[in-house]
Amino acid sequence: MAVHPTAEIHASAVVEDGAVIGEGCRIGPFCCVGPKVVLGPKVHLKSHVVITGMTEVDEETVIFPFATVGEIPQDLKFKGEETRLIIGKRNRIREGATLNTGTEGGGGVTRVGDDCLIMTGAHVAHDATVGNNVVMANQVAIAGHCVIEDDVIIGGLSGIHQFVRVGRGAIIGAVTMVTNDVIPFGLVQSSRGVLDGLNLVGLKRRGVDRADITALRAAYQMLAQGEGAFQERAARLAAENDSAYVREITDFITGASDRSFLTPK
Repeated sequence: MAVHPTAEIHASAVVEDGAVIGEGCRIGPFCCVGPKVVLGPKVHLKSHVVITGMTEVDEETVIFPFATVGEIPQDLKFKGEETRLIIGKRNRIREGATLNTGTEGGGGVTRVGDDCLIMTGAHVAHDATVGNNVVMANQVAIAGHCVIEDDVIIGGLSGIHQFVRVGRGAIIGAVTMVTNDVIPFGLVQSSRGVLDGLNLVGLKRRGVDRADITALRAAYQMLAQGEGAFQERAARLAAENDSAYVREITDFITGASDRSFLTPK
């Protein structure tokens, strides 16, 4: 066990031999830290946190009571192979959240980026990739192999089907089941998720230029009403438009995917 001399560990916490505890870490009452865990500088485990497996947590991340981080995947194909969970900087992982390590068949790593808010009871499954500045509200479930790009907001009690990609800046309304890929900046809502427009509020909050928002709105209409199949419309749109934001959508649609797409209503 390597514990930095500035780390604070409560007397009731269990830190197993082999764990690495960084500068300024605080480990609260009744926490359990496994032997292959690495905590970066100023990580704070509030109390009753279980963190195990080959798990790395970067600086200033705070994990709240009763979260379970780094346990084995909920996947019947998992046979005990050593896989990893990597969590970035300044995340807030709230009460009762669960984050699992990867599987050999899925690449072996589950990743969470920087500055995410993972609220009460949310779940990040094996081999998922969560980007930066992602907000997952209470009881959100991210299934295995999903890709959640930067700046995505997922409303409470929503579920993301395995292998689905959610593009940058998209917003998922509460109590929504997402079964297909969501384009960047898309707005998805209803009990069985449908693509219902663009995340205009999020775009404006991030200071996206009015000309780019206008281009995105025109692009969305073309994707919704243009001639040909959805991917044909996207390819034609890519050839006709020079907006970087529109290009991000067309690249997303024409890129590799293990699912089909939610298409405009």
